[in-house]
Amino acid sequence: QVQLEESGGGLVQTGGSLRLSCVASGISFSIYVMAWYRQAPGKRRELVAASASGGSTNYADSVKGRFTISRDNAKNTVYLQMNSLKPEDTAVYYCNSYRGPGGDYWGQGTQVTVSS
Repeated sequence: QVQLEESGGGLVQTGGSLRLSCVASGISFSIYVMAWYRQAPGKRRELVAASASGGSTNYADSVKGRFTISRDNAKNTVYLQMNSLKPEDTAVYYCNSYRGPGGDYWGQGTQVTVSS
């Protein structure tokens, strides 16, 4: 059974920082693309950052220079360090693991709220 468990969300003021963590179980973590998505009220879910198994990363333009995705394959964990947070970063953040059709899994999400 695959499980992705996010933690680290919360309430922070504009300009603050948070670090999200996602622990995966039931998958061969190191070969999966691990990603963070977010969904704000009334908006579509969007990709925030992704980390490929080979180590490459990519980011949404809106978070470049502020967010950093990293992974620890030994701990089956992916992180999202979020700095210089803005009110528009407020959303539910979801962890995703992807390895093609039939290998697409989601966590339950963690709320991030940035107050102005």
